[in-house]
Amino acid sequence: MSFLSPTLRTDRLRLRAFAESDADALWALHSDAHVLRYWDSPPWTDRERPAKFVAACHQMVADGTGIRLAVDRADDDTFIGWCSFNSWNPEFRSASLGYCYTESSWGHGYATEAAGAVLAWAFDTLDLNRVQAEADTRNVGSARVLEKLGFVREGTLREDCIVNGDVSDSWVYGLLRREWAAPR
Repeated sequence: MSFLSPTLRTDRLRLRAFAESDADALWALHSDAHVLRYWDSPPWTDRERPAKFVAACHQMVADGTGIRLAVDRADDDTFIGWCSFNSWNPEFRSASLGYCYTESSWGHGYATEAAGAVLAWAFDTLDLNRVQAEADTRNVGSARVLEKLGFVREGTLREDCIVNGDVSDSWVYGLLRREWAAPR
């Protein structure tokens, strides 16, 4: 089942489908070794990657497996990153959440705000019961975002990533519908 990629708005952000015109901003984000130091793949070195990324975003929507939305600041339309809802399984009523942001946007609450909008859309639209997320155990900022959203740390995937010879662990987080609906 496919669905339309939504445009979501918050007080400070606009989340929208990716376009080919996002290639330079995507390149800047995903080729930054500092931003991707806790990522599960190395920084991009191939200039074809942005086009493949955008195509994969559109395919995800067409396949009905999820969405990956560009996140822009509403006041100046500056691209600051992306937020995704993927691996949607309608039978299990589950999915995964992911995100990546420019270093200049860190510490402003944008990741929490954007992920909150995506989660609200997903819980309301797709009758979800569970959303899962993972964060490198060294990425305290990402863990903080998930915990602000109500995610519960459920365990550790030991040595689950090896990127350029660097072995790392990941925390697994879960958020259930009843926890999302609970007042925060």
